[in-house]
Amino acid sequence: MPSIFTRIINGEIPAHTIAETDDYLAFLDVFPTAVGHTLVIPKQEVDYLFALDDELYTGLMQFAKTIAPAIEKAVPCKRIGVAVVGLEVPHAHVHLIPLNSMADMNFSNKLKLSQEELAATAEKIRSFL
Repeated sequence: MPSIFTRIINGEIPAHTIAETDDYLAFLDVFPTAVGHTLVIPKQEVDYLFALDDELYTGLMQFAKTIAPAIEKAVPCKRIGVAVVGLEVPHAHVHLIPLNSMADMNFSNKLKLSQEELAATAEKIRSFL
């Protein structure tokens, strides 16, 4: 069965897309720890980040590196944090999280944002790409 991220890639589930290439996709987390919390994924469904081949892994990190400055410009923060947890969705992914304190990385604290708030945030981040 395809992961929820593969279903997003295939257009079966809507997402607030930030950027997309042939191989990677960045979109807002719908259960963010901070406004602007973005997920960056390879389009190839691989369960574990360290199971990615070297080219796909390096490309994922390079793609994330292009997204982070746009998030930082769009969302006031001290820096963009990077997290890889890998337990909640069986599809390799990187979290890019605007940080003002360590509490912003607490995955048990989830914000409840409306679709309108998510759409506005995505548009603002895209404007800086």
